[in-house]
Amino acid sequence: MALQPQFGSLIPSSRQELLNSNYLQFNGGNAANGDSTTFAQQYLPEIYEAEVERYGNRTLSGFLRMVGAEMPMTSDQVIWSEQNRLHISYDNCAIGGAGNNTITVAPIAGFPGVQNTISRDDTVVILDTVTGLEAKAIVTASIVGAAGVNGTITVALFNGNNMNTAGQAFTTGSVKVFVYGSSYAKGVAIAQGGAAGAQPAGSRVSVEPQFTQYSNSPIILRSQYVVSGSDMAQIGWVEVATEDGTSGYLWYLKAESETRLRFEDYLEMSMIESEYSQLAAGANGTIPGSEGLFAAIQSRGNVEVGFTAAAGLDEFDAILKNLDTQGAIEENMLFLQRQTSLDFDDMLASISGGFAGGTAFGLFENSEEMALNLGFSGFRRGSYDFYKTDWKYLNDASTRGGIQGINSIEGVLVPAGTSTVYDQVLGTNIRRPFLHVRYRASQADDRRMKSWLTGSAGGAFTSTLDAMEVNFLSERCLVTQAANNFVLFKGI
Repeated sequence: MALQPQFGSLIPSSRQELLNSNYLQFNGGNAANGDSTTFAQQYLPEIYEAEVERYGNRTLSGFLRMVGAEMPMTSDQVIWSEQNRLHISYDNCAIGGAGNNTITVAPIAGFPGVQNTISRDDTVVILDTVTGLEAKAIVTASIVGAAGVNGTITVALFNGNNMNTAGQAFTTGSVKVFVYGSSYAKGVAIAQGGAAGAQPAGSRVSVEPQFTQYSNSPIILRSQYVVSGSDMAQIGWVEVATEDGTSGYLWYLKAESETRLRFEDYLEMSMIESEYSQLAAGANGTIPGSEGLFAAIQSRGNVEVGFTAAAGLDEFDAILKNLDTQGAIEENMLFLQRQTSLDFDDMLASISGGFAGGTAFGLFENSEEMALNLGFSGFRRGSYDFYKTDWKYLNDASTRGGIQGINSIEGVLVPAGTSTVYDQVLGTNIRRPFLHVRYRASQADDRRMKSWLTGSAGGAFTSTLDAMEVNFLSERCLVTQAANNFVLFKGI
C-alpha cells in the first residue's frame, strides 16, 4: 500500500534531484496543485530589507511653521479685535427725486447704533459707480437717524446743479459718498450735534470708534495606536524606516511612528480645513467646530476665481488693486499648487527683461548659452514683493493634489510680517503674525501635543491589558487676523 504524505512532510524520490514535491516552497500554498503551505524554502532569496520610498517624504505639515506661531490659551474661546477704517464713507446710497439733493445713507460697519456720521458743513465727494459721474458738495443739513433708521444728508453741489439734472443725473442706489474735509463761515462756533434728529447749525457728530471683534474656538484632536504584547516581541525581516528617523526590525515601531506623523499632519490640516459645525448635540456632546484658514478667507477675505497665465498681468494687477483697498501689506507669500505655480512662471517669463522668444533665462546672468531657469521664486510688482513656493498639501494625491476645476483650491496668498491687535485678555495692543495657532495650556496641563502610553507592554504598566496603547491628543484653533489681506485662488 502506498504511503500517503502527511501535512508538512516530503515525498522521497529514487533519484537525487529537485522536484516540487521534495522541498519546501516559500511561496507555495496552491492546494489545487498539491502544494503545501510553508513558511520557508530550501534556497534563500535575495531580499531587500528596506522599503522603497516611492512617495518620498510623505508628511504634509510645515506650512504653519513657515508663516505663523504657536501660543498658549486658557479658555474655550479666543477673541480679538481689528481696526475699522479711519475715514467716513458710504456705499450704495439712494438719492431723492427731481430737484431733491437728499442722500440716504445706511449704517456703516464699525459704528453700531449710529446711522449717519456725516456732519453739517462737511465737504463730500459724490461718485456714481454705474455712470462714473462725480460731483463735490457741501452738506447743508444732516439727520443722524435713530437706531435701525437710515440717516440722510442734504447737499449743495459746488457746480450749482442738482443730482437729477438732465444729462448728468446720478443713479439712485449706486452712489458712493465720502468726506474729504469741511468748510465753515467765519465766526461759527461748533457744538455737539443731536443724537438722532436734525443737527443744529454749526454742530458736529462725534464719531466714537467701535471694536470689530472676531472669535474662534479650539477643537480637540485625538488618535491612538494599539499593539498586542505578542506582536511587540515579533521580529520581522523588513527594516523599518520612517520620516522621523525610526529604524529597526520591529514592525510596530513603524506603525506607531506613522500614527504619530499622521496625527502631526492632522494638527495642521485641521487648522486649514476646519469649519464651524451646525450639527445638533449628539451622543458624544456638542461639536462646535472651528474656523480654519480656508473658511476665514472665504468669509472675510478675497477669493480669486480662475487665475490663468493666459490673462497675463491684467488679472494679477486686478488682485493688486484690490489689495490697495485693504491693508496693502508690502511683503506677501504665495503657496500654490503645481499648475497655478506654472501659470505664474509663464506670466512672468513672458514679460521678463532677460528673455528670447518669451523665455526667461533667470540665473547665470541671463545667459542663454549657460542655462535656462523657467521658475521664479520671487518677484516685485508695483509696491509689492511676492515670494512663491509650491504647497505640498495642494499637490499630494492623498489630499487636494490632482483636483482642478470647479471650486478647487489652487493656492493662497498670505501676508508676511505681523499685525497689531488688541488682546482682550491682556488688555493691551500686541503684535502677532497674521496666522497663528492657539493651543490650550496652563500650569496644570499642556495640550499642545500630548502623548502617553497605557497597558502592560512596551514599558507601560497601567492596566492588565496585554497590549501597548499609544495615545495622542491636542486642543487648538487657528487665529486668522486681518483676513482682508489674504487671497484664496480657486478653480473655475
